[in-house]
Amino acid sequence: MATSRASGQHDLLNFVLDTTPIIDNHAHPLLKSQFMSEHPLLSIATEATGDAIRDTGSSLAHIRAVKQLARILGCEQTWDAVASNIEQQRVASPRAWTQRCLEGIETILVDDGLGVPEQAEAYSWHDSFTTSKCKRIVRIESVAGDIIARHCIAATTTYVSHPDEVVRSLEKHADDIILEFEAEVKRSLADPEVVGFKSVICYRGGLDIVSRGELPFAVAKRDLGRIIRAHVEGEHDFVAKKRLQERWVNQLLVHMTARLISESNSSFKKPFQFHTGLGDTDIHLATASPSFMQTFIREYPTVPIVLLHASYPWTREAGYLAAMYSNVYADIGEVFPFLSRHGQESVIKQILELCPWSKILGSTDGHLFPETYLLATIQLRSVLKTILGELVHTGQLDENQAVTLAQDILFTNSKRLYNLSVKTTLPNYAQLKDSAPVILRQAPPLDRLRSMEGKILRVCWHDYTSTTRCRLVPIKQVYKALESGKPLTISITKACFGLLQTDTLIPQVNGTGAYLMVPDWSTLKPGPVDGHVSVFATFQELDGRAAVLCPRTLLRKTLAKAASQDLTFLIGFEVEFLLLERISDQTTEGRFRTKRHDGHAWSRASALADWGREGSLGSAADEMLTCLADAGIEIEQFHPESAPGQFEVVLGTLPPLEACDALLHARQILESVAARHGFKMTLHPKPFAGVPGSATHAHMSVSSRNGGDPDVYESFYAGILEHFCALIAFTYANPTSYERMVDSCWAGGRWVTWGTQNKEAPLRKCEDSHWELKTLDGLANPYLAIAAVLAAGIEGVRTRTPLKWKDCIEDPAKLTKAERGVLGIDKMFPKDLHEALQALSADRELASLLEPAFVQRYIDSKNAELEMLDAMSSDERRRWILERY
Repeated sequence: MATSRASGQHDLLNFVLDTTPIIDNHAHPLLKSQFMSEHPLLSIATEATGDAIRDTGSSLAHIRAVKQLARILGCEQTWDAVASNIEQQRVASPRAWTQRCLEGIETILVDDGLGVPEQAEAYSWHDSFTTSKCKRIVRIESVAGDIIARHCIAATTTYVSHPDEVVRSLEKHADDIILEFEAEVKRSLADPEVVGFKSVICYRGGLDIVSRGELPFAVAKRDLGRIIRAHVEGEHDFVAKKRLQERWVNQLLVHMTARLISESNSSFKKPFQFHTGLGDTDIHLATASPSFMQTFIREYPTVPIVLLHASYPWTREAGYLAAMYSNVYADIGEVFPFLSRHGQESVIKQILELCPWSKILGSTDGHLFPETYLLATIQLRSVLKTILGELVHTGQLDENQAVTLAQDILFTNSKRLYNLSVKTTLPNYAQLKDSAPVILRQAPPLDRLRSMEGKILRVCWHDYTSTTRCRLVPIKQVYKALESGKPLTISITKACFGLLQTDTLIPQVNGTGAYLMVPDWSTLKPGPVDGHVSVFATFQELDGRAAVLCPRTLLRKTLAKAASQDLTFLIGFEVEFLLLERISDQTTEGRFRTKRHDGHAWSRASALADWGREGSLGSAADEMLTCLADAGIEIEQFHPESAPGQFEVVLGTLPPLEACDALLHARQILESVAARHGFKMTLHPKPFAGVPGSATHAHMSVSSRNGGDPDVYESFYAGILEHFCALIAFTYANPTSYERMVDSCWAGGRWVTWGTQNKEAPLRKCEDSHWELKTLDGLANPYLAIAAVLAAGIEGVRTRTPLKWKDCIEDPAKLTKAERGVLGIDKMFPKDLHEALQALSADRELASLLEPAFVQRYIDSKNAELEMLDAMSSDERRRWILERY
C-alpha cells in the first residue's frame, strides 16, 4: 500500500498529528476570486514559471498533488479532472471550499508583500477561515519599494518644470527614503498586528550580506538616487514593478531592520524572516544558502532570525545554524508540496539530525490558491507521521517526546517565537494519555480519512461463520455524509447474522427487518489494498439500541461487565497461516497445493533465503510485514512455522476489542498480499494430512491493578477451565478444527487442564496472569470466542472459583489415569463440533453470562453449517474450506 511506513502504528501520536492546529508561521494571501483565472493553477505544486511550467505534469510532486486532490474532490486522478472540479468548487461554493482547504490552521502569519497586492485579499480577510485572527509579516522590500515609488512620482512632477532641481535633490531623496523607511519599521515594531519582518534579499543579490561596518553606505545612497534619476529620465519605470535590484540598497535595508529590531525597547524582539534556498528562476541560486548569513547572524545576536523554506537544498546548513546560534530558527515550509514525498522525508530527517526541534517551525507557504494550503497541511502531517513513527518504533524517541515534538513544530514553537495570543490551548501528554481511549474513539473521522488518502472506504463486519464481509463506499460519498454533520450509516438486512458461507439463510431466519451498520472510527486503518481504507462496524436497531446479535457489541458488553469488577485485559494473537501455490493445471483435482518441501522448518533461517526474489514466498512475506506496519498493526515477531509455506505473525498486545479488530484487519492484509503475489493464504486448521496445522493462539493477561494477584488471575482461569468444554464450540468453530485437536503435537491436546510453559496444555501459563489459550484457530469469530472466554473468566473472579486443577508440567496424554486424577484432570474436550454444541447448549450458566438469544442464534447457525458440511466428503470439505478461509 502506498502509505507511510509508520502510519497508524502509534495511535495517540497520529491523533496528535491529525488534530493539532497549525500555526502557519509563513504564508501569503489568497487571490480575490475575480483574479484567479489570471494565474496558472499548475503552480500549486511547482516554483516553475513560463514555458518551464508545462513540464511540471511529469514531476513527482505534481502527480502526488493530483492524486491527493482527486481523492478529496472525488474525481478521476487526472489534472484535467482535478482542475475542472476545482473550478466547479469556485463557482458553486467558494467559501466552503476555501474553508476546507484551510481546515486545521490556527492562524496564518501573512507576508502580504506579494507581487500582486491589488489582486490579493487583505491579511485580515483570512480570519474567517482560521481559529484565531491572522497577523502580518512585513516584507521590507515592499515597504521600501512603496517609499521609493512615492519619491519617483514626486521627482517626476518636479522634473517637468525644474529638471536641474531633481538632479541636485537626489541625495536628499535618498536621505528621506532612508528616514521614511526607518519610521515605517518603527511603526511596524509598535503595531500589534505585525508580528515579524521578512526579507527577500535572496532574490536581490543573494545572502552574502557584508557586515554593517563593511557596508558601503555612500554607494547605497548613490544607488537610491540613481533609481530616481533613471525613473525620471525614462530609462527605467520603477513605479511599475517597485522592484529593488541594487545589491547595496537591499543590504542597507536588511541591516537597518535588524538594528531597529535589536534596539527596540520591548523585551520581545519581533522575528526577522529570510527567504533561503528554494525559489523561482529569479533567485540567486549560488548565494541562496543560509551559510552565507553567518556573519550577519553573529552581528545581531538578539534578533530572532527565521530561515525559511527549509533552505532547500541546504537543509543541513539551516539545521546547523539553528543548532549553533540561539537566535536562529529553521522553517520547514514550501517543500510541502513542492518536493516529492521522498524529498520531504529527507528534509525532515536532515533538519532533525542536528537541530533541536524547539527551533523548528511549521508553515505552508500557501499562496494565491487555497489548494496550496490544503496540500501543504496534508503532506506535512503525513510526513511527520512517517518520520516520528519511525523514531518511536526504533526507540530514538519515546511517545511522550514524539508528541511534544509534533506539538512544538506545528504549534508551540511559533506561538512562543512570535508571542502570539491564540484561542487554542494544547493538552499536554499526561492529559492526552489519560483521555486516550476517549479521544481516539472521537478523533475526527474526516481528518483521519483525508490523511490516509483513500479512494474507497470498506465498512467491515465479521459474521457467525467467521466470514469477513464488507460494503465499499466511494470516499466522496463518505465525505459528503460526514461534512453534513450526520453519521455515516448503512442499512443492512437482519439476515446478515443468519447466513451461511453460501449466502443461504439458516431455517430460523427470514429476510425481514434491518439493522443500521455504524462504522467505529477508532478502528480506521489503511488497506488492505492501495487506495482502500477499512473500518469495522457495530450494528444497531433502527431506534438506535445496540443489536443483541452483533459480535462486537457482545464483546463490548462483556468488557463493560469486567470493568464493573475493576478488571481489564490485554490480548495478543499469534496468527499462523499457510501460503499455498495455485495450480493452473485444470486436470489436477483441487486448486491449491503446498509449497514443495525444501527444508522449510520452524524458525529455520534458510526458509527465508529467497527473500527479495520476485515470485518467492519471502517477497510476499516482506510486503506483508510492510503493509501490516503501514496499517499501524504492531508486529512483535515473524518466523517460519513447521509446514512448507507456513509462517507465524505475532501481533502486539491490545485491549480485547482492539486486538480482535487488529487481528481481522491483519488477516485481510495477509490474504490480499498473498493474492497479489500469486499465492493463496489459508487459515485452514489442518489443510493436508501429515502437514502441521494452523491456529490463532491468544495470549491473555489481566492488566488491571489487581491482575498480578494470584487470587484474581487463578480464579479467572479457573472460570475458563470450568466452562472449557462449552467454550470450545466458540474457539473451535468448524468441524475441520477438530482434525487439529490431537495430543502430543503442541496443539493444546484433548484434555481440560493447564500447565506452566506446557505447550501440550490447552491453557499454558507463561508468567503470573499472562496465559496462552492454544485451542483457538482462524475459523473462529474472535469477537465471539474472546467474549465467551472472558465472560467465563470474569464469572470465575466474581465467584472466586478455586483453581482445583494442579499445574500439569507433562504431556497429559502420556499420563496414567491415576496421574491425571492427582492433577484434577478428569475431562476431555468434545471430540467434534456436534458434541461441542451440545456442551454449549447444556451450559446454561455460560449462556446467561453471554446473551441467551445470541447463544441460541450461534447454535442454530452452526447446526445449519454442519448440515451443509456433513453432506460433503472429507476431501470436498477440505477443498471447500480452503477456498473460503
